[in-house]
Amino acid sequence: MKIFNTLTRQKEDFVPLEEGIVNMYVCGPTVYNFIHIGNARPMIVFDTVRRYFEYKGYKVNYVSNFTDVDDKIIKASNEEGVPASVISERYIAECKKDMEGMNIMPATVNPRATQEIDGMIDMISTLIDKGHAYESNGTVYFRTRSFEDYGKLSHKNIDDLESGHRADDHQIKVTGEEGKEDPLDFVLWKPKKEGEPSWPSPWGDGRPGWHIECSVMSKKYLGTTIDIHAGGEDLIFPHHENEIAQSEAASGKPFSRYWMHNAFLNINGTKMSKSLGNFFTVREVSEQYDLQVLRFFMLSAHYRSPLNFSRELMESAKSGLERILTAADRLRDLKLTGDIKEEEKAFSDEIDEFVNRYESYMDDDFNTADAISVIFEMVKAANINVTEDSSAALRDKYLETIEKLCGILGIKTQKKEELLDADIQALIDERQAARKAKDFARADQIRDQLSSMGIRLKDTREGVKWSRQ
Repeated sequence: MKIFNTLTRQKEDFVPLEEGIVNMYVCGPTVYNFIHIGNARPMIVFDTVRRYFEYKGYKVNYVSNFTDVDDKIIKASNEEGVPASVISERYIAECKKDMEGMNIMPATVNPRATQEIDGMIDMISTLIDKGHAYESNGTVYFRTRSFEDYGKLSHKNIDDLESGHRADDHQIKVTGEEGKEDPLDFVLWKPKKEGEPSWPSPWGDGRPGWHIECSVMSKKYLGTTIDIHAGGEDLIFPHHENEIAQSEAASGKPFSRYWMHNAFLNINGTKMSKSLGNFFTVREVSEQYDLQVLRFFMLSAHYRSPLNFSRELMESAKSGLERILTAADRLRDLKLTGDIKEEEKAFSDEIDEFVNRYESYMDDDFNTADAISVIFEMVKAANINVTEDSSAALRDKYLETIEKLCGILGIKTQKKEELLDADIQALIDERQAARKAKDFARADQIRDQLSSMGIRLKDTREGVKWSRQ
């Protein structure tokens, strides 16, 4: 199996540190609002990577964090007048709903930054003791130049970064902070401000910087050196670069052997941004499409290729997925008997060849786009080769193989049961009664249930209108 390693910029044979085990860390979302479709891409991509490793017989320790202390969370908490923990708890719960809709397997561990503060203080103390960090007026900075390999992941030269005062290098500037020895030094611990959550530390009450969180959580749950660290390519610099610097400076050992990054997601050919009005949350997409369609769409391109999101492409993904589900349903409905016939053996051998080709694509840096093309070929073959005169054994082999290969991609091949109009109305009536009784949790639960079944609700003056997606 080959993986494109961002660190070396080439495909490498995957060799785990421990035979049969993959220790994998994936940077998770900052939970201050509903996750957007840009967040969804790494979730879907690396969940699929995990599923394929498991298919190949590996035990995968899959750790993905929630950043639950951050400027955006604090801003939302101040705006609502509630503690930051209320904001983060709410959106962790909402994120998990969306992940379930996208058929993301639960992580082995979902650590939260606020629960790992002691470990962060320990690592920062180690960095200070080793001369890699220093305290200035309650802020602790990492001495970037003390780590001689700085820039090895992003392939940036530290002397070029000196011109970080240029607009295009704005990411490396930390503004409003005096007392830094070097403009390139980054924050490990920041002092408390009024109205912010804080924790006691040797440098005064405060909270951790963003980068130190992942270093500590990865080390705690997976060990000092891990097999794979993954995330979106927007995290390569400065986040992942800084993670490497502080982790390796603290331990003296390699942090991660393979680095995987998915490419950006564009909306109608332009970068997604709230200011352009082309910003979509996963929840908004779920009102128009089953989230299995979103997953299928995301996997229809190679994870390292930029992906363009548009209604036309989502409709195309919906049609493609429908073709697979319809073929699987047809096979299930055929009433057949008997073992493989002599004249069917060539078809049976062809199925084995389909599996071999699928695996060869997935073994080549998880090429899901070409793997899906193999599924389409097999669906076409099943539609032609399995008839009412075929054996049950051939039918079963096609069906089980389609289910297996789709399952590796996290695609369910069972169509959702259609709700009868009367059942829908009964649920809507129950929701209205719950709202009247101020049982908003139950009302939201019913709305989510209907949404997951492809039913969209619209509250109007005339009452609740509904439509099938």
